[in-house]
Amino acid sequence: MTAQKATVPVVISPDRPVDMKHYLEFEKPILELQRKLEDLRSHPETHSLKISFEDEVALIEKKIEDTRIEIFSNLTPWQRVQLARHPKRPFTLDYLSHTFHDFNELHGDRLYMDDRAIVGGMAYLGDCKVMVIGTQKGRDTKENIRRNFGSAHPEGYRKALRLMQMAAKFGLPIITLIDTAGAYPGIGAEERHIAEAIAVNLREMMLFEVPIIAAVIGEGGSGGALGIGVADRVLILENAYYSVISPEGCAAILWKDRSAAARAAEALKITARHLLDLGLVDGIIPEPLGGAHHDTKTTADNLKTALTYHLNQVERMSVSERLSTRYAKFRNMGQVQENKPIAAVAA
Repeated sequence: MTAQKATVPVVISPDRPVDMKHYLEFEKPILELQRKLEDLRSHPETHSLKISFEDEVALIEKKIEDTRIEIFSNLTPWQRVQLARHPKRPFTLDYLSHTFHDFNELHGDRLYMDDRAIVGGMAYLGDCKVMVIGTQKGRDTKENIRRNFGSAHPEGYRKALRLMQMAAKFGLPIITLIDTAGAYPGIGAEERHIAEAIAVNLREMMLFEVPIIAAVIGEGGSGGALGIGVADRVLILENAYYSVISPEGCAAILWKDRSAAARAAEALKITARHLLDLGLVDGIIPEPLGGAHHDTKTTADNLKTALTYHLNQVERMSVSERLSTRYAKFRNMGQVQENKPIAAVAA
């Protein structure tokens, strides 16, 4: 039984005003119209005498709606990367409050410390008890320092492994939520063997007999993401990305210029649609128009619908079928079909 590659149909929420403090560069046309509308409402005496005040407001509102649809229906890969990094985008703890319920956080790797960049514990997805593990960023400077900007140390991956081993022992499905620029590359992390910690997770996640569902909810950066990303089904939110390297890092290597990040994002094929077409993910979870940060509840409901659907599919498999399918899924990644040279065909 192979994983079904399909989006989960949901109702997209109504449009919401742009967050003027955190708008992105490509949202400027919407912002300008939004400001024009607010100025008109604040000073109604300035409206055009050719039409009524109500009609002028309606025209601007219609223009805002049409502009939003036009912009967000034609996003470039780099613009989707910007949305994936939006400071107001929902993080793991936001989904634990909306998609799941009765979450009980567990701490520490029982070896060194508790890494706050990874959170995990038992929760309910509907009526199903699961073990949820995810990377967590901060909303402000203080929390980002505490969470290490979502980049885990070795202890984070060892904590994740401890929780997954607990889930396997008690027969609980494992769900991971991925949102990290990558594992922490500092000297301390290297001294405590971060590469080994990630490698052990890759090996052990391939062997756990319980169902595993992974969802990329924001940034999916390199081995830091893959360290909790080996799963029976890998899902991705519409404006998230999953990549072996950041667009800026790729641009610095290939073009010697980090400002070529937009070009790199296009070349890397890291958006949800590209990843689905390449067979690297198994489903795309829709977001509200404008991005997940415009309506956390709708996004959380979409995530719940997708997780429940795919978990039900995976639970129907036998253990041997589940393990063999999981292994084949990752073993087949990266294979390409090359056409033989014409001379060789003729010979």
